Amino acid sequence: MKLNANCKINLGLDILRRREDGFHDLETVMIPVTELYDVITVERADEVEFVQTGIVVDCPPEKNLCLRAYNLVRSRYDLPPVRITLDKRVPFGAGLGGGSSDASMVIRALNEEFKLEMSVREMVEMAAALGSDTAFFIENRVQLCTGRGEIMQPIDLDLSGLWLVVIKPPFGVSTAEAYSGVRPAVPTRSLVERLADDRSTWQEQIVNGFEPHIFTAHPRLAELKQTLLDSGALYAAMSGSGSALFGLYERKPSVEFAEDIFVHIQQL
Repeated sequence: MKLNANCKINLGLDILRRREDGFHDLETVMIPVTELYDVITVERADEVEFVQTGIVVDCPPEKNLCLRAYNLVRSRYDLPPVRITLDKRVPFGAGLGGGSSDASMVIRALNEEFKLEMSVREMVEMAAALGSDTAFFIENRVQLCTGRGEIMQPIDLDLSGLWLVVIKPPFGVSTAEAYSGVRPAVPTRSLVERLADDRSTWQEQIVNGFEPHIFTAHPRLAELKQTLLDSGALYAAMSGSGSALFGLYERKPSVEFAEDIFVHIQQL
């Protein structure tokens, strides 16, 4: 069983408050980036095995979300040993949810390969146990995500025809660093209300709450965001907790970056 594990971007990310459990309440719209993906292959084997190719991930194999997803499903269902192969193409430490997507695709692949007949709800609950944004990739459509990111509902947001540019510098931003400097605040208008306004207002109204302190710590990210805007993006922001940024364009962009910058361009 082979599945593409696409990544996502966050269009707006409001950090509302810190919760008693140590997490933060968020409000964000997640959008699948269908043409930028890892490839997950799950096949029967004599023993459980994890194989990784492509981009080298700085993570011990036993802690990889792919194996954690397999072990979670195996704790509920009688599964045989499998070989999980991850062809890593999505940059990590980027705020693109690549690892979360990998885990979700393992759950989906196991469900299909072994005819477990799990409902979407059950797969979402399993994925949510592995990470805040992991559940998003089970349904893999534009959704408003709240709570710590695991409470989702579809949102009517038409981005069709726009061009997307995703970029990432050679360094990442850890989740711990991202949350260490946040200043939670509840905006006067919800994210959904602001997104309903004309797109020309988005750059001023739609924010990523991680940007202020992350840009202070990593000035190059602010410079790259400005490069996207200077090249004609109608909207540019950091995705998730960074360090990837993206720009939305009304026409196919023509923009150049230094050789050390990862670049992905597609039409939505």
